[in-house]
Amino acid sequence: MNFQPTRILVVANDSHLDRSLLSAVAHRAMESPADFTLLIPAVAHGLHRVVDPEDYGSGDAEAALNEAIPLMSVAAGAPVTGVVGGHDPFAAVWDALNFGAYDEVILATRSSRFMRWLRLDLARRVMALGVPVTAVGAGGLPQPA
Repeated sequence: MNFQPTRILVVANDSHLDRSLLSAVAHRAMESPADFTLLIPAVAHGLHRVVDPEDYGSGDAEAALNEAIPLMSVAAGAPVTGVVGGHDPFAAVWDALNFGAYDEVILATRSSRFMRWLRLDLARRVMALGVPVTAVGAGGLPQPA
């Protein structure tokens, strides 16, 4: 019998990872073997969000990813891979799920920029794709979406 670890996609914004998300990853890593991938969508800022969102934001997201990978790897207890997604958070998650065949999604919802994502009901939209979603919110406790 060949046991494969659960593949988990962690979706965060381009700011620093907070303790609640790292704690959720550490908690999930202790439950059962898992491989984690961190996805940071390349969300444009300011006027670029409206005019040309697909042309901006990837540099910030790449820098945030490079900073976050070591922290997330410590929390996961194993190396974490990372990917910069497109400017639309839902499309970035959809692309990652189709490309990477993930079993679960952990969605960070703490920052003010992610509050916009919540208004867009990102967690429920991702769940509709047929994957379990855990939202890590302002309280820091993971909750199934």
